[in-house]
Formats: sequence, C-alpha cells, structure tokens
Amino acid sequence: MNILVIGPHPDDQELGMGGAIIRLAEQGHDVLLLDMTNGEPTPHGDPKTRAKEAADALDILSPDSSEFPNSKPVRRVLLGLPNREVIHSVESRHQVAGVIRTHQADILFVPYFEDAHPDHRAVTRIAEDARFDAKLTSIDMPIPPALAVKNDAKPLYPRWLFYYYCTHLRWVADPSFLFDITGLVERKIEAIKAYHTQFVLPEKNRRVVEWVEHSASYFGSRIGTQAAEPFYTKEPLGLNSLASLIR
Repeated sequence: MNILVIGPHPDDQELGMGGAIIRLAEQGHDVLLLDMTNGEPTPHGDPKTRAKEAADALDILSPDSSEFPNSKPVRRVLLGLPNREVIHSVESRHQVAGVIRTHQADILFVPYFEDAHPDHRAVTRIAEDARFDAKLTSIDMPIPPALAVKNDAKPLYPRWLFYYYCTHLRWVADPSFLFDITGLVERKIEAIKAYHTQFVLPEKNRRVVEWVEHSASYFGSRIGTQAAEPFYTKEPLGLNSLASLIR
C-alpha cells in the first residue's frame, strides 16, 4: 500500500508514529512523509540544520534492504508552508491533494485533531479536506517540485484516514487501536534524537523523549506486547477474521 504520513513539522511523525513507520516500510509499504513546514525558527535550529536532522532521521526510519529485500526506503518531501502560520485554505488543501494524487495514497496518517498547537490543528483540517479534494475530477492539483511524479497523478479518495498522537495538550490518549512496535523503540528514539536542536540541546525537551519511551511501554502493556503506538479513527475498521488480533 501507498502510505502518506503528514506532519506539521519535521519530527512530528517520528514522535507520534516512528515505530509504525519503520514496521510498515519493512513490510514493503511505500511510506512517504510530508512535512508541511520546515519547523523553523526555533531557539537552537535553523532551516539548513533542521533539513539535515530530518534527513538523518529518515535514514534511521528506512529499512535495511539486505535484511528486508522487498522493502522500500522511507521518503519525505517538504511542502514549505510558513511555520507557526499554517492556515486552512483552499490553496493549502490543493497542495496536499496534489501530493496525495502523486503518491496515490491508500492511507493517510495525520495528527490527532485535539491540540494546543495552531499549526497541528490547521494541518489536520487541511489533510482531512485534501482527502476529499484529491478525488475531484477536472481539477489540476499542484505537485511539489521535489516529488518525482511516478504516475499520472489520477484523482483518488484514500481509503482510510488515521490519526496519530503528537499533541501539545496534556492529553491522555483514548485510541481506537494500538500498533505493535516491539523491538523498534530504540530506533524510534534514535530517530527523534536525530533532531539534536529540538530534543538534545534544549534540556527541558529531553523529558519528551523519556515520555515517548514510557508511552510505548504503557500502550504495549495494554495489548500484551513490549511496545505499541496509539491511533484513532473516526471510521470503523472492518475485520473478516480474528486471527490477527493480538492477545
């Protein structure tokens, strides 16, 4: 499947679902990360440094082709909206719809809709509406220059939209389902720490990394695994067997 993970800033995808990204890529899914902004300015960062950190994190998330020969490297593209000023508009919706079409995304992952950060709320609303816009016929959608067109970018409606948690609220997640990331927590943390200016240099943000690690352990305990990540859906998931349910 083609999977599009939309993040307001570089590092949001790693924080919310870094383990799932790794596992999905290892399973052979085509995973594309869409950074809506470059995340700058921040107290310790700059655009060039942040881009390097995002590239380093991407290397960590991508599977080892020698171990997973049928896998594909995780890719990412920057949309380039202004950080801290993201606005839900028709223009921004169509930009995201263009990425959805180009990637022919079957599944969208977006930030959970309850959040204190205006960028996060705006990005989620943009993505929700872009999902609809991407299916509209007779309307051309813009394509980011950095994203190589691998098909004719036909209109489509992604089959699923799931929410991951990277919220700035003191929010206790109430997920619809949990994704087992046993054995991947160390790499997820490594990918987060690749953002040195965000989670290593600022002392107060180091606790975020600890919280993410503890969260993975807690959610894993809810399904009897070592680690898991929480997700939410407004639309029901369909099952035709109970064989894959984790005890």
